[in-house]
Amino acid sequence: MTASRAWDAPWRGSSRTMGEVLAERQGAVLHLTLSHPARRNALSLAMWQSLGAALQAASADASLRCVTIRGAAGHFAAGADIEEFPQVRASLQAVRRYHEDIIAPALDAIATCTHPTVALIEGVCVGGGLEIAAHCDVRLSCASARLGVPINRLGFPMAPDELSGLLALAGRALTLELLLEGRLLDAAEAYAKGLVARVVPEDTFAAEAALLVARIEAGAPLAARLNKALVRRLSAQVDPLGPAERAWAFSYADSRDHAEGVRAFLEHREPRFDGS
Repeated sequence: MTASRAWDAPWRGSSRTMGEVLAERQGAVLHLTLSHPARRNALSLAMWQSLGAALQAASADASLRCVTIRGAAGHFAAGADIEEFPQVRASLQAVRRYHEDIIAPALDAIATCTHPTVALIEGVCVGGGLEIAAHCDVRLSCASARLGVPINRLGFPMAPDELSGLLALAGRALTLELLLEGRLLDAAEAYAKGLVARVVPEDTFAAEAALLVARIEAGAPLAARLNKALVRRLSAQVDPLGPAERAWAFSYADSRDHAEGVRAFLEHREPRFDGS
C-alpha cells in the first residue's frame, strides 16, 4: 500500500462552513470522508454534489479496487443539512430538483460504482446518512452507532429514488418501521435486522475496518466488478415511476405539515402536525 496522499479531484468542495467531501487515496483504495463536524456531518447541497462527482470519478479509475465512505469526528452523517432547506427547498420545483437532480444522482453513483464500496459507520447515521450507507455494498458499524430515518418529524416522506435503496436493503417491514416510527436503532438492533454486516467495539473499529478493506483490495478486481454487476442485474427490478406518480410523490411540498416540520426543527421545538 502506498503512502497516504490527497486524491487529485477537481470536484472537491472548498467551503468548510458548508461542509466538504474529503478524498485520500491509499494504494488502490479511495477513502471519502463526509466532513461537516459542526453539524455532525449533515450533508449540504454542495456535499451531495461532491459525493456524486467523487463516485463517478472513482468508477472511471480502473486502478482502484475499493472506495470507503465515512464521516469526520466520530459521526457518519446526521442526514441532510436542514439549515439549508429554506433556501434550497423553498418551492415544489425546488424540492423536486433537490431530491431528483442532486441527491438521486449521488446515490445512484454509489450504487452503480464499478468498485466495491464500504460504509464505515460511527456515531449518528440517520436520514441521508443511512441512504448513503444503504447504497454501499458493505456496512461496518461501530457498537455505539445509531441508525434510522426520523423524517416523520419533518413532515415529508422519503423521496422515491432515495427510498429504493433503503427498501432493497431493509425490505418492506423494516423500511416501514423506520419511516413510520422514526425511531433510531442501536448498532446491535441494526445488525439483528440486517442493516449492517458486522458490529465491532469502538476500540477495534479502525483495525477491523482496515482488515475489511484489505480483504477486498487483495481480491481479484475483475471478479469484484463482475460480481457487483451480476448481483445488480439479478436483483428484483420494478417498473420505474411514471411522471404522474413522481408528481404525486412530491405533492406534499406545499403542505402545511411540510412547512411546519422544517420550521419546528429550525426553531428547536416539537412540530404540530394537522394532516394538511
